[in-house]
Amino acid sequence: MRRTAPGSLLLALLACLAFAPLPAAAQATQGGAPPYEADLLHLAEILGALHYLRPLCGAAETARWRDEMQGLLDVEAPSGDRRGQLTAAFNNGYESYRQVYRTCTPSAELASQRYLETGAKLARDVATRYGSN
Repeated sequence: MRRTAPGSLLLALLACLAFAPLPAAAQATQGGAPPYEADLLHLAEILGALHYLRPLCGAAETARWRDEMQGLLDVEAPSGDRRGQLTAAFNNGYESYRQVYRTCTPSAELASQRYLETGAKLARDVATRYGSN
């Protein structure tokens, strides 16, 4: 299994979204959510899970994943309900693992690694599909 540097592709997504305006077709229309909204909600949930799991398992990343989420919110600049949905997804990811794991176990380590890989793939896919070239 190939290991992904924690957050490296998540940072690439944020950079892509921040510095390359999305094509008109990818932007929200009439105040609606953009077509990549489901991916962003999933990514927010993953960031929340990583915010809990990574420090639990000894990673020196106490604020990293919360900061990544804040970066996502800053770049997207969602309003009202949309911001609330992204924040709720992050909190759900965090809370889901906080209720189950009190110590780092092999299962928590595996979940953390899988979320790193899934988040990196999601970030890469969104950046590739919706970022301007």
